Amino acid sequence: MAFKPAAIQGHDPRVPIPEKDLHPDHPILADGTEPNFETYLYYAKQQREKEAAESKSDDMERGFWANILWGKGGEKLAPTNFADEKKGDTSGSVSDGEYRAASSALRTASWGSVFYLITTDILGPYTNPWAFSQVGYGPGVACFIAFAIMAAYGGLLLWYMFMKLDSERHPLRSFGDLAYRIYGTWFRHVCNILQSLQLVINVGLIILSNGQGLSQMSKFKLCFSVCNIVWMLAGMLLGQIRTLRKFGWVANLSIWLNVITLIITMGAVANTPPNYAGANLPPGPVQTVAINNLPFEDQLNGIMQMVFSYGGAMIFIEFMAEMRRPMDFWKAMAVAQLFITIIYMFFGLFVYSYQGQFVLNIANQGISLYSLQTATNAISLTAGVIAAALYGNIGVKVIYNNVFVELFRAPPLTVKSGKYLFAVSIVVYWALAFIIASAIPQFAALSALVAAVCIFQFSYTFPPFMLLGFMMQNTALSGDKPYDANNPHNSRVDTWTDWSRWRRALSRHLLINLWNFILTLACLATAVLAAYSAIKTIVTQFNTSGSATSFGCQSPVQ
Repeated sequence: MAFKPAAIQGHDPRVPIPEKDLHPDHPILADGTEPNFETYLYYAKQQREKEAAESKSDDMERGFWANILWGKGGEKLAPTNFADEKKGDTSGSVSDGEYRAASSALRTASWGSVFYLITTDILGPYTNPWAFSQVGYGPGVACFIAFAIMAAYGGLLLWYMFMKLDSERHPLRSFGDLAYRIYGTWFRHVCNILQSLQLVINVGLIILSNGQGLSQMSKFKLCFSVCNIVWMLAGMLLGQIRTLRKFGWVANLSIWLNVITLIITMGAVANTPPNYAGANLPPGPVQTVAINNLPFEDQLNGIMQMVFSYGGAMIFIEFMAEMRRPMDFWKAMAVAQLFITIIYMFFGLFVYSYQGQFVLNIANQGISLYSLQTATNAISLTAGVIAAALYGNIGVKVIYNNVFVELFRAPPLTVKSGKYLFAVSIVVYWALAFIIASAIPQFAALSALVAAVCIFQFSYTFPPFMLLGFMMQNTALSGDKPYDANNPHNSRVDTWTDWSRWRRALSRHLLINLWNFILTLACLATAVLAAYSAIKTIVTQFNTSGSATSFGCQSPVQ
């Protein structure tokens, strides 16, 4: 995979599109109204037909491995009439033709490139050995495979709905956009709030893990809170890079830094004793079990670490929005899920087999040999701060655009005052992440909490819930008049306040709808239990003598 993917050559889907390239989130139709569900379906069908025709006439497939190694995107972006962002164009007058041209030009990624991007995880691999130590070999493997299957199912549902509702005229750009088209403004706000919460806690987790690594490198001579402050300040400076297009190659460098860390960690744990002091356990023989009979809360916290391995669904819509042929997304997701399952599970089982009950939640910090521990910490610290800068930039833009601009009429980021507010927001954002990390210096419990409250919803709860709404709305259209693009709001014969529309919506696909309804409830129940377990663990650890305290100098791995 040592290549520069097409998505990066044109536009990296992980990097937010500059505001000047964006049409309003919910464009207005010619009659002055917002598009309805039927409008999205109508233009999405045209878009898929266009893509199918282009696929037949321009078949440039070069085989599976060629796509993985080099991708087949790389198409040059079509020129647009937009002013350069540095010039601060604030006219906002973008014609529909220009907008559709820009929307089409941004669709350059191949499925090989998207496979590459889905696997760019910063937290997943390092927490899996600890997850196996909490539940044992049997339940660990079973849960890992079950999570993989259900994550693939959720990803396929998102792909199906994207194909039915996305078009160049009305493009989907984020998870919140898809949520809006199915359930409206309230659900878009729910998704944006959870996304913002997930990103800020992820930044806090990276500050916490980097602080632990720096404290180990200093042999605990540096106060742990000071270690966290160092990374907070580094993030505040690096986060001032407002446009991350040129930052894409650095973000991809972090992937390979993580791979190097994983390889060194496996070599080290196989040839050195565990880090007994970091595990807060007396030296003894390594013990591994098929089934670990720990309390339910501890096991659930361990299982939630596996959720990080499949936590990419939040930005699947962004990936599909950048693909030249989004119908191929299922290939990228299938290969990526298989890759993640095999590699991450192998790493988790390998480290657990050699370290057993002494495994640390951040695997490389469980290396006892100081030289190798320092080497892996130095590498992972670099990768971590790069990922945190990316998370922070996206997180600030999500909050700024959806809260400050939409609700408080703040200036857009393309004008001078908006740029100043962005710089201040970055400082506040990283300060908030530092407070979270220093107030709850418990990496395992905090990561389990964000997995239960946020990540679990995007990967497992929301996709079946959204498909339920999609299927009901689509079925209800069967009794309406034919759709007329010139009069888009004149086709419905009743409204959702009428029982007749609900009766039609529930008249078909009963088994599919029932399955997704039950699955949604099951996922919500699991998330609530996991969140309860994480909170209970946090409280218990704070009441345990010798544990790291809020804003204290003792490192959690000391």
